[in-house]
Amino acid sequence: MILDSTYLLPLARIAIDTDLLAAIIKREADLNLEDLTINSISIFELQAKAAKLKVPPEYVVEAVEAIFNAFKVEPFHKPEIIEASYRLRKLIPDYIDSVVLATATTLKEDLITEDSLILAKAEAIENEYSINIFSFKDLVRKGE
Repeated sequence: MILDSTYLLPLARIAIDTDLLAAIIKREADLNLEDLTINSISIFELQAKAAKLKVPPEYVVEAVEAIFNAFKVEPFHKPEIIEASYRLRKLIPDYIDSVVLATATTLKEDLITEDSLILAKAEAIENEYSINIFSFKDLVRKGE
């Protein structure tokens, strides 16, 4: 399963309402950390967001190290991902989001995202690429 950038933010101590990694650890989601893949462009996006929010660099370094230790990281520069991202820009104009989605479509793996545009177009994406698009609320059980 491909993990979108948003869910990596807590690793750099950036609080979000959709902390999927914490939910997995608490067994509130039927996912395993070792089954998650991220695109390396998500690491860049994490670093950029952390810099904008003035997160101390040591937190970001720890987050990046944790990402490489916990997840499979798929390079954003693979030719098939680049080609797919260009096709997907017709649906998803933000290039970073199109790369993350291209990773899912290229690897034929489901995507977990909070991106409103991807979620709005989920049915079309699912039908065309035979993958599933999920959000935090689709996968996490609260209070069980």
